[in-house]
Amino acid sequence: MSTAANPPFFAPPPNKTHEQPRNASVPWYIWAGAFAVTSATIGGAWDVSWHRSIGRDSFWTPAHMAIYACGVLAGIIGLYLVARATFGSDAEMRANSVSIFGLRAPLGVFLAGWGGVAMLTSAPFDNWWHNAYGLDVKIVSPPHTLLILGIRAIGVGILFLILAAMNRAEENGATNYKALQWLYLYTGGLMVGGQMFFLQEFTEQSKLHRASCYIALAIAVPIIFALFSQSARYRWAATVTAAVYMAFIIGEILILPLFPAQPKLGPVFYPVTHFVPAEFPKLIIFPALALDLLWTRTKSWKLWQIAIVSGVLFTVVMVAVEWPFGNFLMSHASQNRFFGTMYFDYNARPTSYGFRRLFFHPQYGMELVRGLFIAVLCGIASTWVGLAFGKWMRGVQR
Repeated sequence: MSTAANPPFFAPPPNKTHEQPRNASVPWYIWAGAFAVTSATIGGAWDVSWHRSIGRDSFWTPAHMAIYACGVLAGIIGLYLVARATFGSDAEMRANSVSIFGLRAPLGVFLAGWGGVAMLTSAPFDNWWHNAYGLDVKIVSPPHTLLILGIRAIGVGILFLILAAMNRAEENGATNYKALQWLYLYTGGLMVGGQMFFLQEFTEQSKLHRASCYIALAIAVPIIFALFSQSARYRWAATVTAAVYMAFIIGEILILPLFPAQPKLGPVFYPVTHFVPAEFPKLIIFPALALDLLWTRTKSWKLWQIAIVSGVLFTVVMVAVEWPFGNFLMSHASQNRFFGTMYFDYNARPTSYGFRRLFFHPQYGMELVRGLFIAVLCGIASTWVGLAFGKWMRGVQR
């Protein structure tokens, strides 16, 4: 990793116009890594829809194969880079790698390797869990959590692999810098989607009028926006990653219901005939845009000053757009193919809040004010961590 002097926050890339750009292409293993994360993201969304529409099925479903293709690709990439850096004669690859237990490879390979082991471990664990506790238990079960953490570790590993190549390309004035930067932002957008996946229990449409929804968002979202804004060195990094997340979920809403599906388990409370997509994405693109605009005007501020204003701004904008949008989602006007609020799981009970289009114990007055104050504090802390870690990531080159 680079030990260059600490750069200022949100510093632009250094001007290299005086140097002759070095022709370079994006290595195949970086393209394969981005494809692996995409495959896991699609497979994960498909598998959740499978559980909601059909129920527990064979392990050999297309959704599972798409998920585990991520682990296979990560394994191929890792073995290739370890062999090349440890036993090969490529001096540049050895210089751009770290050593762990006598093996050399870029740092991202070892992070992704742990994820691959976790994914492989989760498969037999998941089968045992379903046989012991039921065919279709909660999606966020211990084996599913291990699988999700494995996928996340592979995603982080691929991000570091892209980031190291991007940082080296910038330092050397290589022509593949922009391509690597956009690949980094795209993969980061998929990671934002993974972050939002963990929040779905707290951010359901029926809970959009509760402070707990905004506390959860303030904990998980500003940290990743700040991290990518720092490490990607792109003015609209938060907006781009949020847009990737929203485009993916909207695509899921538009595509999945086109394919037929019927429940194989009971009891069936709602007659599902096609795959059920995720809920409409949260409007995090608006606070992302607000933060990007703020961060371009606070380059000379101290970290704690940026964090305080960012935490307040994120919470205020998030509540301002999502609270009234929640009213719309609960109305019959949102029952169309784009917003998709007419889709329900096969086990959705007619008495549930979402089915009846009612908010779950909505909060108002001082109770809401206290909750949103906690959200602001969480947003401040989240932004601070993201800024600090993102600044460190700007020096990663191995």
